[in-house]
Amino acid sequence: MRISDDRYSRDRLRLDLALRFIHHEARTHTIRAWTGLTDDRIRKLYRTYLYESDGSGVARHRGKSPRQAAFFTRSQRMRREAAVFASVSSLFGLITRESMMLERRAEAAPNVVRGALLCEAFETYRALVGEPQISFEHAVFLLAALQAGDELRVAHCRDCSGVLVTDRLALRTPVCYDCASVAPAHGADAGPGANPAPA
Repeated sequence: MRISDDRYSRDRLRLDLALRFIHHEARTHTIRAWTGLTDDRIRKLYRTYLYESDGSGVARHRGKSPRQAAFFTRSQRMRREAAVFASVSSLFGLITRESMMLERRAEAAPNVVRGALLCEAFETYRALVGEPQISFEHAVFLLAALQAGDELRVAHCRDCSGVLVTDRLALRTPVCYDCASVAPAHGADAGPGANPAPA
């Protein structure tokens, strides 16, 4: 009986996670990778979810998932949103201290526990950002990219130590938007005769 109960609990957790992924418009192969459910079972869950929600508010995306790291660094807004998601993911334990180093680390395998934390992190990010631009599929890719460290990495602002997402090959010491915009203002207030701030 105990074995049956444990198996039921595991199946229930996988189904619950799959429904959360569907709510966030994840693709079928993403749901399969994180839950271990078959494509047929996922399709049935889609139909059940759409029936219960009257078929509104959920899009079923097809094709390949996002794979462009430049998406997160293409504008100041995207860099800030990526930093928010990375910071929240760190608080939920999805990005560890080792993930913030330049050396390549083994990517943590998708599983139900991490999947639930991913949903929590994504939902928190959406609550913190007005009109968020990062989709759930982009968030999945961003997390994987930061874990792998091949193209993107987690860094910290030189002045305030805030979390940043930067290109792994960037040569300049990273500075966040807020600190970069404040620095010129301080220079202007100092006046023409003031000594320059130390580097």
